[in-house]
Amino acid sequence: MEGREDLKSILEYLPVVVRTWSLFWPSQVVEALKALARGPEHSGVHSGELLFSAISDLRCSLSLSSHPLPPSAPHGYALFFDELMSRAEARKWFGEVVPALANLLLRLPSLLELHYQNADALINGGRDGVKTGLRLLHSQEAGIVFLSQELISALLGCSLFCLFPINNRGAKHLPTINFDHLFTTLYDSYNEKQENKIRCIIHYFERISFHMPKGYVSFERKVLPLEHGPLSISYPKASFWSNSAIPLCRFEVHSSGFIENQSSGALEVDFANKYIGGGVLHRGCVQEEIRFMINPELIASMLFMPSMADNEAIEIIGAERFSNYTGYASSFRFSGDYVDKRDTDSLRRRKIRIIAIDALCSPGMRQYKQKLLLRENNKAFCGFFHQSKYQQYKRLFRESGCSGIQPHSDVKDSNDVFSNNLLSHGASITSVETCGGKSVHKVIRDSEEILSLDNEDDVGIATGNWGCGAFGGDPEVKTIIQWLAASQALRPFISYYTFGMKALQNLDQVTQWILSHEWTVGDLWNLLVEYSLQRLKGETNDGFFTWLLPSLLYP
Repeated sequence: MEGREDLKSILEYLPVVVRTWSLFWPSQVVEALKALARGPEHSGVHSGELLFSAISDLRCSLSLSSHPLPPSAPHGYALFFDELMSRAEARKWFGEVVPALANLLLRLPSLLELHYQNADALINGGRDGVKTGLRLLHSQEAGIVFLSQELISALLGCSLFCLFPINNRGAKHLPTINFDHLFTTLYDSYNEKQENKIRCIIHYFERISFHMPKGYVSFERKVLPLEHGPLSISYPKASFWSNSAIPLCRFEVHSSGFIENQSSGALEVDFANKYIGGGVLHRGCVQEEIRFMINPELIASMLFMPSMADNEAIEIIGAERFSNYTGYASSFRFSGDYVDKRDTDSLRRRKIRIIAIDALCSPGMRQYKQKLLLRENNKAFCGFFHQSKYQQYKRLFRESGCSGIQPHSDVKDSNDVFSNNLLSHGASITSVETCGGKSVHKVIRDSEEILSLDNEDDVGIATGNWGCGAFGGDPEVKTIIQWLAASQALRPFISYYTFGMKALQNLDQVTQWILSHEWTVGDLWNLLVEYSLQRLKGETNDGFFTWLLPSLLYP
């Protein structure tokens, strides 16, 4: 434990203390948790009011009282556990779940020590030097953290008991992590969706108290470097998109259903806030917040993931789903238990892949400016691209004989030639013969094994109206942007869930027409830029689909 830089970076944000590089709870906390672990007959904690009193005592023992909880927090805990819970639910909660959580928290120091002992050898026995220990994943620093589901449950228990220090979290651009505001907003402005958000969390704690899952969840900060480098794809310029000869991937339209219920193993898009989790621990209850409620292990990312910059995304693999639900926003309701039957990979993560990408918020007409089109395209591309597969992509193009593709003028270093080859070339939009006589389509099909994750078939993208709705984006433009990014990232398909949005009623017709004409990423990008310029100049008020194909949609 001594000298670990990962632990040093996160220590001030953890509730445990360290001495001679051993982690432990202060003695007063240990005694309080032991009392809770022995049940309400011993601790006297059999109501929400008394639970909050115990939480306050724990916080005082951890010297957290200098940052008091909101005045309504105790009323929120009392409202939920003493009024909204049935008597039978409350007996189970205080008699069985709270003692189990107290025992779990007693083990947090040992769980953390075990985590750090194993962190450096988790990937390939440590031979690749990949660091997976819990740490702050700072902005512009690509990296990955692996946490056991058991450790996550202990950390979320700390959130429920509001034990995380909040000093300097704002300065580090870290989101909320304690649950006090979740209960505060329940009391201050009661509504059913807030109650049902909490019911999802409580159900999670009930589940893990009776059966602790034994898998892992990985949390990765993905970065498209702003400068060219020899070992990664950097942040593309507009010319890269304009000249791209990558073919557009398959496009599947679903007018009903939900992203989280897809069964194709695709990477599922979280319509994220730049602060991961968005308003999940406050009043928020739209796509991202709902996902974090039904897969509560996602909340752990909020402990150590600062806000995302324009060239960053966050990928989370393995977060188990625990709850069913109905509704959306104000109509959201918890509707019982969900048993997640997805398989696990070789690293014991459930095959649930979630990518958080944040769209522009309320962009208005600005969204049609090329600079902002580029921002959105690159944001989605950052999320969809396997940066870790760079060398394999490089070998793919070298072995396919792509030597005839010349570097773009933006590429100054010979090490960046491959980056340019993947992103663009100067061939005409009708040409697909680019790599040793093979079409780009054929090269990509031949690369399926290289690009696979954990020896599986290629992983597509499951998404929907990203950046629309509350974020105010143009749904037709945002659809095209995601298609461009997925195609450029060599994803085999997009499964698009329209959620019945009227503006996308012709989406299947439009995408199939485009695919039938074998357009490239560059073709479609250039048309999107032309359309957007006309929108800015007031030369058209049509949606992109109507502007592009008026005779098809309105014969």
